[in-house]
Amino acid sequence: MIGTLLATGLVVVGAGSILSFAPRSFRVGLVVQAVGVALVGLSGLAVFVSGDELGASFTNELEPRLGVDPTSGYFLFVLGIVAAPAVVFATRYLAPTTTGRVIGGLTGVFLLVLALVLCARDPLTFLAAWELMTLVPAAIILVGRHDREARSSVYVYIGLTHLMGAGTWIAVLLLADAGAFGGGSSLETGSSTQIAIAVAALVGMGTKAGLVPLHTWLPRAHPIAPAHVSALMSGVMIKMAIYGLVRVLVEWLGELPAWYGVVVLVVGGASAVIGVVYAIFQHELKRLLAFHSIENVGIIVLGLGACLLLHARGADEWAGVALAAALLHTLNHAVFKGLLFLGAGAFEKVAGSLEIDRLGGLLQRMPWTGGAFLVGAMAIAGLPPLNGFASEWLTLQSLLAVPANGGVAEGLAGALALAALAATAALAVLCFVKVVGLVLLGRPRRSRIEEAVEMPVPMRGAAAFLALACVVLGVVPGLLAGPLAGLAPWPTDDAAGVAVDVPWDDSLPSPGIFLVLLVGSGLLAAARGRRRAAPAPSWACGQVVGPELQWTSAGFTKPLRLVLEAVLRPTRDVTRSVRGGVLQEVRYEGHVPHLFDTHLNRPITRAGLWAASRARRVQSGSLTAYVAYLVALVIVLLAAVRTGAIG
Repeated sequence: MIGTLLATGLVVVGAGSILSFAPRSFRVGLVVQAVGVALVGLSGLAVFVSGDELGASFTNELEPRLGVDPTSGYFLFVLGIVAAPAVVFATRYLAPTTTGRVIGGLTGVFLLVLALVLCARDPLTFLAAWELMTLVPAAIILVGRHDREARSSVYVYIGLTHLMGAGTWIAVLLLADAGAFGGGSSLETGSSTQIAIAVAALVGMGTKAGLVPLHTWLPRAHPIAPAHVSALMSGVMIKMAIYGLVRVLVEWLGELPAWYGVVVLVVGGASAVIGVVYAIFQHELKRLLAFHSIENVGIIVLGLGACLLLHARGADEWAGVALAAALLHTLNHAVFKGLLFLGAGAFEKVAGSLEIDRLGGLLQRMPWTGGAFLVGAMAIAGLPPLNGFASEWLTLQSLLAVPANGGVAEGLAGALALAALAATAALAVLCFVKVVGLVLLGRPRRSRIEEAVEMPVPMRGAAAFLALACVVLGVVPGLLAGPLAGLAPWPTDDAAGVAVDVPWDDSLPSPGIFLVLLVGSGLLAAARGRRRAAPAPSWACGQVVGPELQWTSAGFTKPLRLVLEAVLRPTRDVTRSVRGGVLQEVRYEGHVPHLFDTHLNRPITRAGLWAASRARRVQSGSLTAYVAYLVALVIVLLAAVRTGAIG
């Protein structure tokens, strides 16, 4: 029955993709896609809950095989819960033009490719789906944008993910060669093959996830995609890399050395802190959200690193808790980040721009969309009792267990990881106080926003659904936390996969906080009754209150920028206009450069282009030269065989 539901969902998604290309059935096709991907998500949830396995099991053979087990079922659920409302949102977000129809059809193809990554059960199918997962969104971006900036961003996106993505190919092919694709055989802890696979997977899949320092494609590609595709890329696509890391590092490689867990903790902590720091200084909303994807992937990898380290030290129960924290935050981030990107797309529709300093006052004019965006902002900031708080709290609990179950090095790594998580949480609150204050509150900074109206029902309904999911997943996270810990492949003390000395009710205080807030809000409402505060004008030292007197993004973040000036190296440009000896105008422009671009990517790019220009000389176009190359190669190989260098 579940297999039939999954197959039906995939067929429906495919049918919707085809219909979306046709002029008269464009919106019908998108609705069909939404229904199909919802069925896929429900079937994945059923597999996850039941613990059954559908279709083929993993094999090391290079032949197409498809199947679903509880781990891939859970990620199919992540796909469904974000993609269904995103596609519903697209029914009104996309215009029924030729460009809109092509984007709508390719959206369905993208959904099928994401599902194929999760259902692949052989190396060839997995790698083929992995590559398509990169190329399809790139095609969508280029269909929707034709400017030079978009082409340059897509070039960086494809180039970096394919170059560093070679690590994924190396890891998968080495797993297949060792007979361990799917966990069929156990590799010796600390062996050269195991370490090579682990390092290659972290590089290749970490690039796709957006881990620092291989993250620079993400803030380029995500902001220029259509809003619903940005939601899918940030909410789902980068989670496919988390799926791959969980498969390889947790399930298939056996027990990894403790030092490797420390490395993963360091990478996760650096990604979380660096992602949120750069997010704070962004002036464009979707680019800000893209940097927060880097931050939240870092939080997920912190949980994954704690899982590996605790398992290496024999604390399997707490390792299961850490795995549950990572997987729970995977779902939570997918939900609230999808919500925030959809909200940003709605704001762009009415404002024409997502420059934060050109927005303002949107909550009053778009109460449904603005209210849902506010819920997403509170969730990503980790405020209780929403879902972001629940998974970050569980990550905190697992990191606290690291110093208690290791030596001095592990204890230091755990302490630094805790500090990184705490700093990330505080900076995320600062960032989204800025976003809410400058985007939703205040007065409109453009005349166009004065005329803004609420979005059509499908768009605000999609946002409202994801906002409700943020609340539900935050109030009752224990429903998922225990079964997620049960996905750990090592034996534990009870059938649920969690030892009895790990009390989920005590570790997750979200239900209690929700009840306190609910009762407190009820008492305040009863005490207030029907009384309302009388409106009063704002005081601005006798001046007329206008948009120019409101806070700006740069002004809001200047105190932090001054503190981090030695690290961030911000640039300033001050221009003064003087007329008749009297100062008339002062213009100030500040910019926080992305140091990974200026000091890492650009030098590597220049070196690569220099090497390519030299290597190009080999391509003379002369057939005689090419024959000479082949003859020289044959001579070298014969000499190597003769001397026994190869046999």
